[in-house]
Amino acid sequence: MIAKSHSKIPSALMLQGTCSGAGKTALVAGLCRLLARRGVRVAPFKPQNMSNNAAVTVDGGEIGRGQWLQAVAAGVEPHSDMNPVLLKPEAERTAQVIVQGRVVGRLQASAFREARAPLLPQVMASFERLRRAYDVVLIEGAGSPAEPNLRSGDIANMGFAQAADVPVWLIGDIDRGGVFASLLGTLEWLDAADRARIKGFVINRFRGALELLGEAPAQLEQRTGVPVLGVVPSLPDLHLPEEDAPYRMAGPRGSGGALQVAVVAYPRLSNHDDFDALDAEHGVQVRFVRTPAELDGADLVVLPGSKQVFSDLQWLQESGVAEALLRHVRYGGRVIGICGGLQMLGEWIDDPSGVEAAEGSRVAGLGLLPVTTRLAERKQLREVSGTAAWPAPVAVSGYEIHYGVTDSSATDSRVADRALGALEDAGATGPAPEGECFPFIARSADGRVLGSYLHRLFDSGPFRRALLAELFALDSSEGDERQRICSELDRLADALEAALAL
Repeated sequence: MIAKSHSKIPSALMLQGTCSGAGKTALVAGLCRLLARRGVRVAPFKPQNMSNNAAVTVDGGEIGRGQWLQAVAAGVEPHSDMNPVLLKPEAERTAQVIVQGRVVGRLQASAFREARAPLLPQVMASFERLRRAYDVVLIEGAGSPAEPNLRSGDIANMGFAQAADVPVWLIGDIDRGGVFASLLGTLEWLDAADRARIKGFVINRFRGALELLGEAPAQLEQRTGVPVLGVVPSLPDLHLPEEDAPYRMAGPRGSGGALQVAVVAYPRLSNHDDFDALDAEHGVQVRFVRTPAELDGADLVVLPGSKQVFSDLQWLQESGVAEALLRHVRYGGRVIGICGGLQMLGEWIDDPSGVEAAEGSRVAGLGLLPVTTRLAERKQLREVSGTAAWPAPVAVSGYEIHYGVTDSSATDSRVADRALGALEDAGATGPAPEGECFPFIARSADGRVLGSYLHRLFDSGPFRRALLAELFALDSSEGDERQRICSELDRLADALEAALAL
């Protein structure tokens, strides 16, 4: 039998996993939702994250998308303190370093271990602010704590747990196989002090009848002295924003439909969950593509955000995807570029300050939109909301994270010459100036190619419906993506309540 009487959440609790993808992000989100429904003031926290999937916070910073999801689950505004260290990979061995929401520099992989420890004071300061402001702080680890090569200077797992003096639940994913060995093996790799912090095991993503586990949970408890707190069932149809692209891009949701959307997954793809709302639509199927042949049959091709526009544009050309994209447009296909994708669709991209390439670099874009982009040293970070000027006067909102300043290089009246230009100058949030084509920076003369800086562009139900009706005469829903996510979080919270008997 699995004893559930131990499942009590203290004022600060850390969830660590036996591996990446064990379900830590979703479980923290589900627990945040469960506690919030009970009237507990709860906040999420992840000391160190590595992801190019980011969100803008209420204080004007950026955090990993997973912590945004967990904040939504908790019913609180996302804040940069919830993810004080965010590493955004730019190349195979280089990452941009964001501390408490702000860019502080770049980190080489060779210096990773040495660079972490000096960040601990900022991490602890963020954690203590949350701890004072909330009843409970739920903390998500990163990867696995059973990596002895990374233990010295660690701020993501046991290093943080030790500094903050918090207990740990260890999560194992039974869907991967060998869950009892992985839980036991993880514990064995830890030294005595770290091992003592493990207060419970949680078996995640179980399929079938609990009787199939037999005596294995009791045997694990006997060997380790650590209780198995519960077995969380697999929820295969649960669709929440994923933080890590490899897991999100395993395939489409299977809703199927006549409208085929191909999202180009270049090497430095960012904000891949911008298309979850499209993927949830009945009659729409979203797939991530990496080869020219995979564009065949697509009604809409999307160039998403990119952490390195110069290198991803080069990849598009060298892989043959750029040629396939141009062919797609010649034969009447439609294209939407979001953020970095918008920049690639333009005529030129300049980098006078060396933000991504050598100082003074200039590269030709795909030439599908009459715009040029200049990469600026200051990153634009803000939430944006307003009324769409096209295709219908309906509400639309999202957020911007980019270095580029994009200007029109054409006089065609159908091209918005500087959508949101006034907002960029003021750094404000609000509707676009009257007469501009908000939320799009530009449209091609034939209206088949569109570009926007707005992440989560498709989340607003009325706008999504108007856009799909205009482009494809598709009768879609007006469902709001935030409401859909909250409904999914409630399902997850219900499952955790039953599995852990909190």
